[in-house]
Amino acid sequence: MAESFMMASIGEFDPLNTRVPATKIEVTVSCRTEVIDNTRNPDFVRKFVLDFFFEEKQNLRFDVYNVDSRSCNISKHDFLGQTFCTLGEIIGSTGGRLERTLSGIPGKKCGVIIFAAEELSNCRDIATMQLCANKLDKKDFFGKSDPFLVFYRSNEDGTFTICHKTEVIKNTLNPVWQPFTIPVRALCNGDYDRTVKVDVYDWDRDGSHDFIGEFTTSYRELSRGQNQFNVYEVLNPKKKGKKKKYINSGTVSSPTSTSICNPSQPTSLHYMSPYQMNAYAMALKAVGEIIQDYDSDKLFPAYGFGAKLPPDGKISHAFPLGGDGDNPNCVGIEGVLEAYFQSLRTVQLYGPTNFAPVINKVANCAAEITDGSQYFVLLMITDGVISDMVQTKEAVVNAASLPLSIIIVGVGPAEFDAMEELDGDEVRVSSRGRLAERDIVQFVPFRDYIDRSGNQVLSMARLAKDVLAEIPDQLLSFMRSRGIEPRPALSSSPLPELHRHI
Repeated sequence: MAESFMMASIGEFDPLNTRVPATKIEVTVSCRTEVIDNTRNPDFVRKFVLDFFFEEKQNLRFDVYNVDSRSCNISKHDFLGQTFCTLGEIIGSTGGRLERTLSGIPGKKCGVIIFAAEELSNCRDIATMQLCANKLDKKDFFGKSDPFLVFYRSNEDGTFTICHKTEVIKNTLNPVWQPFTIPVRALCNGDYDRTVKVDVYDWDRDGSHDFIGEFTTSYRELSRGQNQFNVYEVLNPKKKGKKKKYINSGTVSSPTSTSICNPSQPTSLHYMSPYQMNAYAMALKAVGEIIQDYDSDKLFPAYGFGAKLPPDGKISHAFPLGGDGDNPNCVGIEGVLEAYFQSLRTVQLYGPTNFAPVINKVANCAAEITDGSQYFVLLMITDGVISDMVQTKEAVVNAASLPLSIIIVGVGPAEFDAMEELDGDEVRVSSRGRLAERDIVQFVPFRDYIDRSGNQVLSMARLAKDVLAEIPDQLLSFMRSRGIEPRPALSSSPLPELHRHI
């Protein structure tokens, strides 16, 4: 079967020439879809985003190829056909849906391309979600299924357009897929109540994937995964019609889902209002202004996690807020706030949310100074979703033997079960059979300190008091476990210095 991909170009073309464009070509856009393996009916996920100008003729050319090698050179692959149209023809077609016959190979039917177009909303939200399934139907005779999910956005004419595929999880009926990030407008074009259809398939090497079942939802419902555990029945209409005792073909759950909004939008937790600080800034200022008194040089390493960095869009989970890779230090808490606001203007917030890289980075610093002369405090401010819980637990267990405490402030409306688990007041955090040597994590939800009386200063003072209350005991527990005695109270022998990381 064919392994197909398609190229699209905008420019000046001769539509009468079925294989070679006219001599004069002015191409302004050229892009490719992904490769779809072993199928003659590919449904491409990758979309082309184009600016539409009603008053201009925007010529398009689409070429389809069969992949023959790993080469990026088009001439190394088999040409399957091409077609020409204008962007206006697609936009002006009924329902924004146009069919065109491929041509270019004499005496051979090359197939049909179906185009679908929709005006994009101004929504800039980014959704991060993770799904798992339970007791899916077995499709393979000699083994378990190899399941994957396909997400479809509903169109205004009642049709569906593919917008995402998960990876394949081999040989299981209870898969847990990796967290993925998708623009909300790709999922539902910014309409939170628009239907999202999800198909569940069993992967086959020859491309004839077996249909297990389907369910429908909406982004609004998926986003409730922050506050409740969404469970969907996977239904196969054919089985439902044939078997009277048919219940379902398994279930799919979305235990985590969150939305990262553009900081310029008022709905974002990072919104930079001209009238008041956002929750991140208030928590940082409240805690920082107390603890900075115990740091002699007032230099605070400050890191961000979960963003695409300029200029190449690389995703990072431990990047200096100030933008200087060689020097993450900020001068005073005001310097940290300034770096935070500046980073919101330069990076693109992006999931998933991984805690372990930052914890490990600070733990490496703490591991270099274990003689009791310095103690490290890491403040983490987050919206509540942890995408690398297993790695985070391991990082906390490893850090528990170091001169380090971790403060977590949860902002937003999410349920913070994962944070409370890390806090370990009742049950000590464990990883790979090891218990944390001591309790080093203190967590509080910011919403418990939202001022209702109008006195923001008192509310933030109470927040700082609660999150810092355990630090002295945690410091003493480390010193005692290492047999480190207090030094004489001389001016030449200062108390252990608290190093605060943001």
